Amino acid sequence: MLRGLDKVTGRPTEILAPIGKPVHYATLTVTARFCYSTPASETPETTAFVQIDDHRPDQPARKVFSGWMYASSPALNPMDHPTSDVWGIGCGSRSVISF
Repeated sequence: MLRGLDKVTGRPTEILAPIGKPVHYATLTVTARFCYSTPASETPETTAFVQIDDHRPDQPARKVFSGWMYASSPALNPMDHPTSDVWGIGCGSRSVISF
């Protein structure tokens, strides 16, 4: 699970991104490659490797993010995009990434 934010309207959206399956959010294609959440007995942390491509109609597709996201520190490795933010919030069951 990821959370997306439309910077224009301020509207947040939860994004379900199964591992290895591209999903679309606004002009973005988000592909979660790996997700790990610590067990409940440890300090909560979710780490995910995510790739994000931008497909704006007036420009060629381009990669806007490829790297690790940490749910406890979304600003540590932020995606740089003019109209959208995406960050991780946790891992779900069946190899689903949660943010």
